[in-house]
Amino acid sequence: MRQWTESIIQALEGEEALVWVSILASSGSTPRGAGARMLVFADGHSEGTIGGGAVEYAAQKQAEKLLKEKTSGTMGYSLKKDDVASLGMVCGGDVKVYFQYLEGETELPLFYRLREACLKNEDSWLVRRFEQDKVTAMVFVGGDRILFGDGISGEEVSGLLKAEAVYRVGEPSFYAEPVGRAGRVYVFGGGHVSQELVPVLAHIGFSVAVFEDRPDFARPELFGGGASEIFLGDFKKIGESVTLTKKDYVVIMTRGHQADFEVLAQVLKLPLSYIGCIGSRKKIEATKERLTEIGYPKDAYDRVHSPIGLAIGAETPAEIAVSIAGELIRHRAESGAGL
Repeated sequence: MRQWTESIIQALEGEEALVWVSILASSGSTPRGAGARMLVFADGHSEGTIGGGAVEYAAQKQAEKLLKEKTSGTMGYSLKKDDVASLGMVCGGDVKVYFQYLEGETELPLFYRLREACLKNEDSWLVRRFEQDKVTAMVFVGGDRILFGDGISGEEVSGLLKAEAVYRVGEPSFYAEPVGRAGRVYVFGGGHVSQELVPVLAHIGFSVAVFEDRPDFARPELFGGGASEIFLGDFKKIGESVTLTKKDYVVIMTRGHQADFEVLAQVLKLPLSYIGCIGSRKKIEATKERLTEIGYPKDAYDRVHSPIGLAIGAETPAEIAVSIAGELIRHRAESGAGL
C-alpha cells in the first residue's frame, strides 16, 4: 500500500493523469477478489495487479480508454466459459471492477494522509462512496476513527472497517479497504536470515523493526530498506528500547541461544499476537526446561511458533525467510491481526 500511495502522489504532483483500477466484488472462482488494485498511467505502464490473465488485460485496455476520455466508470467481467459476455476463461466467476480517473491536485491532501498512515503502526482505511456507479466522495479513517475528508459520515462507515476490503451494495454504495494495520513485526537479531526476511516482510505489507546489540548488524543498508526502524540495545533489557503491544509480532533469531532465551523470557510475559523463535527441536526442549526452572508454567512455550516458519524444507537464509513470511501471512489471515 505504501508504494501504491507513493506512485499516485508522484503522478499527481507531476501533473500526470492515471486510472486506479479496483476489484470491488467477486463471486465464484476468480484470480483475485475485493481489494486487488492496479494503477494504469498515461505513459502506458501499470503497477500492481488484479489477477493477471484476460481480466487484467481487458481492464488495462479499458483504463487506457478512460484515460483518453478523462472519466471514471464501472465494468463487470464474466469468467464463465459459455457466457456470451465472458472473457473466455473457465474460472466460473464474475468480478466487478471500478476505474477511477485521477488528475490534478484536488485529491493530494487525502493521499498525503494515506502515505502518513502507511508509516504508522495504526489501523486505517480508505472509504469511497458510490452513486450511480461512480465515486462521489472519499475519506480516510484513522486508527482513532477520525475522518479525514468530506462527504461521508462516521455513521456511514460503521460496519465497513474490517481486516479485508468490504463492498456494501446500495444507493449509495460504499467500499472500504485497509490502508494500514496496527501490528509491527519486531525481528530480534540482524544476521543473515533477518537480512533476507525483513525486505520480504516489508514487500508483503508488514511494518518491520529490527533490534540488535551489535552496531555492525544494525545498519539500515543490510535490510534492503525494509526496516522502518532499527533499535540498537541490550537483549536483556528490550523494554528500555521498545514497547510491544498485543497486536505486534516477535521473531527471535539473535546471534546465539543465550540471547534468544533472554528475549523469549521477556516477551512471554506479554500478550503479543505472534511469537516465533528460530532453532532446532533439541533447542526447543532445552528452552522449555530452562523456562520451567525460572518459574514459567510447563505450557508457557505452547505460544511459541518453533521451529519458526512453514515446513517447506527450507535450508538457505533466503528459503528460511520465505518459510517464515509464509507463516506470518497465514497468521495474519487467520487471526485478522491488525484490527
